[in-house]
Amino acid sequence: MVPYKRVLLKLSGEALAGDKRFGIDPDTMESFCEAIKQSADLGIEIGIVVGGGNFWRGRDAAGMERTRADHIGMLATVMNGLAVAEGLEKLGCDVRVMTAISMQTVAEPYIRNRAIRHLEKGRIVIMSGGTGNPFFSTDSASALRAAEIGADVILKATMVDGVYDKDPHKYSDAVRYDSISFTKVLADNLNVIDSTAASMCRDNGIPVLVFDLQSDPQNLVRVLSGENIGTLIKED
Repeated sequence: MVPYKRVLLKLSGEALAGDKRFGIDPDTMESFCEAIKQSADLGIEIGIVVGGGNFWRGRDAAGMERTRADHIGMLATVMNGLAVAEGLEKLGCDVRVMTAISMQTVAEPYIRNRAIRHLEKGRIVIMSGGTGNPFFSTDSASALRAAEIGADVILKATMVDGVYDKDPHKYSDAVRYDSISFTKVLADNLNVIDSTAASMCRDNGIPVLVFDLQSDPQNLVRVLSGENIGTLIKED
């Protein structure tokens, strides 16, 4: 039994780069898109928010004014969104790219009701450009869009297999949680999702499932088929 009707998939830009660490790796993109198509074939409505870290990270732009740096990051998410759309369309998916920043010759403007209508028609909707405002991450954009479209869950696809009590790349004794509350994530400063997004999800009752997509893109299909994978963040 499919556990969700409508989901918001958050893809990191870094994941699209694969081992290259910059830009887009074609093989990685293809494997991600195949998993997304298989998930859509289950009858699940899928919205996607993609980060832009494979091209630009505003917080690393030393000396640049923050608003300008964040605007560049928003454009990076649009590039990634268009690339994901291309990969999905090659597999026969019906896709719409929407942007929070107006650029009508490139993609549709993000309008909540239109996005929901696309989802109801079985189209995959890629929501690019973050929130359209500086000082907000794509985690926050994911929380906002999930609330707007009424998503059952945010699927945060990462390069680790869940939420740990400390960085598993640094500490061999790090312990993974099967489930955890937003309150504990915030209190322990676990950094798996930014504090604005965590608070928004907690306040709106939107769970977040953190799982590893990088090592095995088929984990997305397993999650949406009801398998117990990753860490579920929700308030008790």
